[in-house]
Amino acid sequence: MATTTANAPRLAEGEWRRPARSLWSDAWHHFRRHRLAMAGVVVLGIIVVATLFGPLLWTVPYQKLDYSAALVGPSPAHPFGTTDLGHDLFARILWGGRISLAVGLTAVLIAISLGTLVGALSGFFGGTLDDLLMRLTDMFLSLPQLPLLLLTIYLFRDMLRELVGPELGIFILIVTVVGALTWMPTARLVRASFLSIKRKEFVEAARTVGATDRRIIVRHILPNVMSPVLVSATIGVGAAIITESALSFLGLGFPSDVPSWGRVLYDAQNFMEIAPHWAIFPGMFIFLTVLSINYMGDGLRDALDPRRTQR
Repeated sequence: MATTTANAPRLAEGEWRRPARSLWSDAWHHFRRHRLAMAGVVVLGIIVVATLFGPLLWTVPYQKLDYSAALVGPSPAHPFGTTDLGHDLFARILWGGRISLAVGLTAVLIAISLGTLVGALSGFFGGTLDDLLMRLTDMFLSLPQLPLLLLTIYLFRDMLRELVGPELGIFILIVTVVGALTWMPTARLVRASFLSIKRKEFVEAARTVGATDRRIIVRHILPNVMSPVLVSATIGVGAAIITESALSFLGLGFPSDVPSWGRVLYDAQNFMEIAPHWAIFPGMFIFLTVLSINYMGDGLRDALDPRRTQR
């Protein structure tokens, strides 16, 4: 045995060490084993690439009129069919995906930023500020979102249309209102995480060496609460896309010459019986996008859960 041990090849010192692991590398290791989450990544990636580069490859203009090809079903010339005015649905859906995805991402960015700010201030400082911010959060939670959203758009749509134009005006209005009405769950989530983490030993050590409150929040506590915030963001993107689609379907979204997925569905409601393809394809893209994002959120939740049993 001694001879065998002596003759065994000696490894370099660094090869005996276990590779360094971090929260995000460990989370990615488990996330890529989540089949539904990875399927969501693939499907969402295909949709994003198609909406970004598809209009460059499919050269048919989305606003082109061709009355001779009105309400034509799917064909090699028009893969998704046409509208009553001869618009190519494939081109309109590719272009509309840019708008719907931009609305979802921007609205969630506003909601996450506002919710993280409110939750961090409330959970870290506590006291009167905590009571004030949480009562404000409760007030926003008690507001009926859809009626308030419809009322706000109805009141300010014309004013913003005159200031910045019809397309940019309705975009700013929708993302601002949706973001301002969906930050509350994130604020409560961040506040609960701050209340737990600010009592940890590494926070007390940072305070002992003279770290300011701002540095403790930004450098020590906030990175440890970003994982649930990211999970909340993935769910919020899908909800924002559905909200924009519902507003456009009700006629309060983008104008008719801006083909978001919801607007294409709104235009198809009177032709469901004679041209079902007009509603099927934009509805399918909304369904696949929201489902993919929700699966990704489930995968992130499982990968970032410190209580999971499989390592």
